[in-house]
Amino acid sequence: MIPQMRNSWLSLLSIFAATLMLATGGAKAQDGPFGDGWVLDRSQSTLTFQSIKNNSVVEASTFATYTGTIDQSGTAQVEVQLDSVDTKVDLRNVRMRFLFFETFQYPTATITAQLRESDLADLQTVRRKNISLPFVMDLHGVSKDLTADVTITLLGPNLVSVATTTPLALNVADFNLMPGITKLQEAANVQIVPSSTITFDFVFARNGTEGAAVASAVTSDPVVAEGDSGSFALETQGEFGAEECVGRFEILSRAGNIYFVPGGAQLNDASVALLDTLYDVVSRCPQMMIEVGGHTDSDGSSALNQRLSEARARSVANYLTGKGIQAERLEVRGYGEGSPVVANDTPENKARNRRIEFKVVGQ
Repeated sequence: MIPQMRNSWLSLLSIFAATLMLATGGAKAQDGPFGDGWVLDRSQSTLTFQSIKNNSVVEASTFATYTGTIDQSGTAQVEVQLDSVDTKVDLRNVRMRFLFFETFQYPTATITAQLRESDLADLQTVRRKNISLPFVMDLHGVSKDLTADVTITLLGPNLVSVATTTPLALNVADFNLMPGITKLQEAANVQIVPSSTITFDFVFARNGTEGAAVASAVTSDPVVAEGDSGSFALETQGEFGAEECVGRFEILSRAGNIYFVPGGAQLNDASVALLDTLYDVVSRCPQMMIEVGGHTDSDGSSALNQRLSEARARSVANYLTGKGIQAERLEVRGYGEGSPVVANDTPENKARNRRIEFKVVGQ
């Protein structure tokens, strides 16, 4: 072969090799489809859940904050911050946090799946394919094995999408969320279908690329309050306004997650998560006078229940003052058994009547 022709072939081979390296993101063949791993690009991803109320009204909600990775072995994980639930209505968000998800106790939901290399070996060629993907959902203290039909699309040499092919149905009873449904129904005076559908389109950028650097920067940003675009959870930062305070105390009164030793006024350790959330709300309503009201069931004498309700309300107030709330901002009252929310005819109903309620009584 003459030198000029040999040099021409070498040039063509170099161009072809460079093109191939670009198309595969520079990964070595033995790296497989997962290479050095991938990171979720929040700015290009979507996560939506749909619920139905009053049998016909469909509502779609999102989350403002979630992160995800696919590691070198193909293990994919997405973690959702449930406090960032975004229904586009402030007090509806608060109901979802406190009454349904109980984020003070269960702050995150996690989706974990194992992607198989054999399923993705031809993705460079076909660019898009449908697979059935087993995964584990950890939500509200429950871990459950599920399967989703997903479409995996190679958007570019360093960008891949994993999206639901059809909506994924979840039964809320599977995750011990039925009590939350009941609380939501009573708080909003609506009927809610006890199931939900989820759709997602998670876009991942290959680690070590510019896209991954951008994705990491996006997911490390704090949640922005009251985003004009509606892409962020509608949570106010700093002090709450009067309407926000009143609404939050009404919702916290329905949470039912303050517990005492049987027949006594000593707080159970399981109460701490909600009490700390209560402290945060009281702190952010600095001009408000708050009534802490205790209620009991009908077991025992009326006089005993009156004293017990006052003692329990005082224990909650003492917890708040112990964390720095001024005592003069708190008014303690006991209502005994005189204001039940339901009949005292079952153990479950009696538990609901044993409660602490909060309301704004002055400014």
